[in-house]
Amino acid sequence: MTVEIERAVQNRVIALLRSKLGYGYWGNLKDQDNGNINAAVLEEFLANVQKLTKAQISGVVAKLKQAAHCTSKTALYNANKDVYRMLRFPVPVPTEPGKPMKQAWLVDWKNPLNNIYSIAEEVSVPTTGGEATHRRPDVCLYVNGILFGVIELKKATVSIEEGVRQNWRNQQDGEIPGFFSTTQLLVSGSESEGVKYGTTLTPPKYWLKWKEPCGKPCAESVFTLTEVKNAMDRSILQMFEPKRFLGLVHDSIVFDAGVKKVMRPNQIFALDAAKPRIEKKESGIIWHTQGSGKSLMMVWLAQWIRENQEDARVVIITDRDELDKQITNGFREAGEKPHQATSGDDLIATLNTSTDWLVTSLVHKFGIARNPTAEKLSAIDKKLRGKPTVSQYMEQIAEHLPAGFKAKGNIYVFVDECHRTQGGMLNKAMKKIMGEGVMLIGFTGTPLLRVDKGELTSAANFGTYIHTYKFDEAVKDGVILDLRYEARDVEQQLKEDVTFDTLFDESTKSLTPRAKEDLKTRWANMQNLFSSKERITRIVADICKDMMLKPALKNGWGNAMLVCENVYQAFRYYDMFEYGGTPLKGRCAVVTSYDGKTPDLSEGYTGDAATEAEYKHKMAKYMFGDRTPEEFEEWAKDWFINHPGAMKLLIVVDKLLTGFDAPSCTYLYIDKKMVDHTLFQAICRVNRLNGENKDFGHIVDYKHLFENIQGAIEDYTNGAFSGYDKEDVAGLLTNDIEAGKRDLEEALEKCRALAEPVKAPKTIDEYFDWFCYDQVATPAEDHADELQKNAQKREDFYQACFAAVRAFAAIAVEIRKVYTDEEALALKNEVKDFDQIRDAIMKRCGDFADLKQFDAEMRALLDDYVTASHATKLGDLDNFSFLDVIKKDEDGKPESTDTEETEAAGGERGVAETMAANVRRYVFRKRETNPAEFRKFSERINRLLADYLQEKIEYKKFLEDMVKLCEELKAEKESRDPRIDTEAKKNLLDNLGGDVELALRVYDAVVASVKPGFRTNTVRRKKVEHALAIALAETDYKSAEIYRIVERQVEFDGESMDVGAELM
Repeated sequence: MTVEIERAVQNRVIALLRSKLGYGYWGNLKDQDNGNINAAVLEEFLANVQKLTKAQISGVVAKLKQAAHCTSKTALYNANKDVYRMLRFPVPVPTEPGKPMKQAWLVDWKNPLNNIYSIAEEVSVPTTGGEATHRRPDVCLYVNGILFGVIELKKATVSIEEGVRQNWRNQQDGEIPGFFSTTQLLVSGSESEGVKYGTTLTPPKYWLKWKEPCGKPCAESVFTLTEVKNAMDRSILQMFEPKRFLGLVHDSIVFDAGVKKVMRPNQIFALDAAKPRIEKKESGIIWHTQGSGKSLMMVWLAQWIRENQEDARVVIITDRDELDKQITNGFREAGEKPHQATSGDDLIATLNTSTDWLVTSLVHKFGIARNPTAEKLSAIDKKLRGKPTVSQYMEQIAEHLPAGFKAKGNIYVFVDECHRTQGGMLNKAMKKIMGEGVMLIGFTGTPLLRVDKGELTSAANFGTYIHTYKFDEAVKDGVILDLRYEARDVEQQLKEDVTFDTLFDESTKSLTPRAKEDLKTRWANMQNLFSSKERITRIVADICKDMMLKPALKNGWGNAMLVCENVYQAFRYYDMFEYGGTPLKGRCAVVTSYDGKTPDLSEGYTGDAATEAEYKHKMAKYMFGDRTPEEFEEWAKDWFINHPGAMKLLIVVDKLLTGFDAPSCTYLYIDKKMVDHTLFQAICRVNRLNGENKDFGHIVDYKHLFENIQGAIEDYTNGAFSGYDKEDVAGLLTNDIEAGKRDLEEALEKCRALAEPVKAPKTIDEYFDWFCYDQVATPAEDHADELQKNAQKREDFYQACFAAVRAFAAIAVEIRKVYTDEEALALKNEVKDFDQIRDAIMKRCGDFADLKQFDAEMRALLDDYVTASHATKLGDLDNFSFLDVIKKDEDGKPESTDTEETEAAGGERGVAETMAANVRRYVFRKRETNPAEFRKFSERINRLLADYLQEKIEYKKFLEDMVKLCEELKAEKESRDPRIDTEAKKNLLDNLGGDVELALRVYDAVVASVKPGFRTNTVRRKKVEHALAIALAETDYKSAEIYRIVERQVEFDGESMDVGAELM
């Protein structure tokens, strides 16, 4: 089988969009500069479909172009939001004097086939600076001449992530951010991996895999596996079928607190499943597992109901502050303002009028919580003492309806966490309050208990499931993380015949000598904890051991929660962590509902020993310090989320275990008996995606909640989940160490497969030949091109090696539970070998400058579990510190290189090629912004390396000349007239013969004439060109050449030059 080249893949996708979906084709636009609005096509739509006059059309197009104007990433969010509003809602246009404005639509949402769908390929767009002059997205999709979608396509052997990164790169400053001001869906397609999608400014790690069908029920697609076998082709057809495409743009996007978001597939198909039920007002339940976007689903669904159902009103009943905040913020971003009912009486009064279409009712805020004295309580709220549930609350309201009350409007009620309600009671109460035609939609993130299923899903209560999206499916889709489970018996960990030193040796057996030495002092300080016979103290010691040994916790990118039975126990733990000589002193906090109040006489002061109440009060007062309980909680949460290295552990009882904005964590330690919903929600604290370093959520169970798990049969319905049906919790937890073993073996197998094509005897030179370029056959001047051709091959290998290191580190401490000593050593050596090969290749190719994911965390894993820290100076470009590896003789002349670096790079030849690659990469950055400097140094680098490889000069002479070249580069970077204080001034100086006065004159001329958008606006560009012509009038420099340098400078992006400038 031959793999198609990307050109063939692109041709095939364009043919599919044209033949199967009917898109018009504008051709290959690589030879012209393009924008994101084709005015001619838009004018055609406005004239033929919207029936506007020429004057009206001109005004509408001008408004859209003004809204879409953007030259920086910073301005992109607001520009895109303004454009979306113009697309989503009608644009008022003037008619005759004295007559009302006409409402014109840029898109005919109700009649998708009335719109003009077009595609173009290789759409060339001028950059605003940076290395390249233009970027050319593979396929662009337009609706009525407005750019809606961008697709980057990759052949089967190239990772889908490459297309994701291209889309992300193109939105950055210096690239083509303004091109994306009208985009709604961005797609990366790979023949072997299918399709990933995002929207404007979606960071790469949040892109979503397209999946259809998703969840249940899900209507059969128009394009099925039988009809279209290739997953990428099928996904593109499914997404961009005109009706689906417009539906996604219209119904699936929200601007949420500064972030543009698009629905996940499970949300898309839940909305599709809900629409016919809403039309028939047939109540039901949406069960989407914790972490899969249930709260935002409410926002999208409420918006759809309002726009598609006559006289619609939505009432959201919840007992969670955080959901109320999200709903309020989400609708405010969309220009709406929900009414927040402050009491039972307020809710009734609001329903009795038709003023507010969206009402939220926070049950737990009513009654005693809001009104502390009985005298201030309404008749309804007085009934709520001790009855905080949603069902009981609504029942009391129904019993106290005022005379003449009649709820206004066509009402839909959302009930959050519907598994906590008594369905029959709630259903009756809602109908009594809001009328027989009310529709109830229950939302839950946990499975329904077996005993509740029949009742809650019956017609007399919520009704059947509208849509379900279970845990195991969400994990497979990458929406949430898999959970790794471990039951620990701390009483058995330190037996009488096991000494403290022996425990240290066993626990640190997999660490490198340096890491073991670093740990000794901290470990010794905890000897008393490890030797204690008290259970709490031993658990504290156990958690501290994890903090010192588990990579995520040790190196500061992970954090943990400890769940306790009650507040008193929580403070006992806190006391031990703070005063027991542990590494968590000052890095943990208790967050509960306890407010630290002074104990009543009945609770305390009963003798010499402090009562529980007195003890809690004393510890809380110490912990809160000068903060109120509310301020302390917000402070602790903020540090836990944003500074996990400084706030490593939160100790909780019930609080922070539920809710969309309850902080996620990496490890959850459980020392509390929990079952069913409470346990399910708690363990889902660790299933949230949180950066590239978090691969799993870890559950450590000190209570043995799942007593009957045996071997590989992971049936968690035998223990704390006995109330659930087995299929509803399938795949929820996996055995920690066994899963870790599987991950390591899979990661190493991928490394082996990627290294398979390397020729024997597989020394470092053969690896260089395969991943970099053929060292014998490739001329020095072709090295850069060959490196670029093999970039994806290297990227895949780097990622595989990183994965192997992470997998090994994850189980290193317990590795001898699943491998013998000999097997463990062999695995460690193999991981080490692959990492050192990866390190050498990165240096040889200069890839340290590009692979930012190779960061401090990965280095920490390598140092602790794989190999001692090794030199990386050859990869340090910007500060030229790689010159430090060159040893000099008594006269200060270069004569050799550091032995360790030389060996790591593959000998003297390897050092030479690595240095040349690194310097070439540094100089390459100047290609567009400073062509004079680029030409000057790149030619010298190629000539110098070629002379060495052809043995025209010796290694010592090569080093000497390389030092001179780098010192010149360094001087170019550092020494200049103090007035040359910006990068643009420096670049002008280099290209104007070093004439400082001329460079400053040209710079000032540009600053005085430049306006936002000058690169794409003909009038503004000519003003800059005219200013340059005047500044250069008495010189031999061509203004056109200097203009090309000027337009590449990010410094002249416009907003930074003259924010208040008038638009032309």
